[in-house]
Amino acid sequence: MIRTMKRLFLTLITAMVITAAEAQTPTVFARSSIKCIGVELDGSQTLRVQGYGRNRIDAKEQAMKNAVWAVIFEGIRDGVEGCNMRPLVTEVNAKERYEDYFNIFFSDNGAYRDYVSLRDTKTRSGGREKDKVGYSYNLTIRVLRAQLKARLKADNVID
Repeated sequence: MIRTMKRLFLTLITAMVITAAEAQTPTVFARSSIKCIGVELDGSQTLRVQGYGRNRIDAKEQAMKNAVWAVIFEGIRDGVEGCNMRPLVTEVNAKERYEDYFNIFFSDNGAYRDYVSLRDTKTRSGGREKDKVGYSYNLTIRVLRAQLKARLKADNVID
């Protein structure tokens, strides 16, 4: 009886330690932090974006995708005042309705790259963190919102 109680107790302690260790790992949501730094007169938005990937190139690509995705579907909620908080696509279920279009648009080296610029990124300005799986980089990315909106209108995604 005492032996069974000891096993049960050790099993419970082991489960709690494993659960606590897993709770400290970063979540997917923490890997896509986006903040507005400023708005340019040409309608573009300068964003501070976090990207996550196996290496710097993958993380940079993911950061650019995250920035364009946020401008299209989510809007930018954090950062300085004056940023356009409304997403470009406000239609309900637009992600599912135009899934084929956006799969091609956001493919590696896809058309989304035409609407981002890294010219505001300073050398060595990206914070870098490493975990067991990959790297997380913070980059300054300018999203050409006006041109992106014109493209979505031309492709009949928005009115």
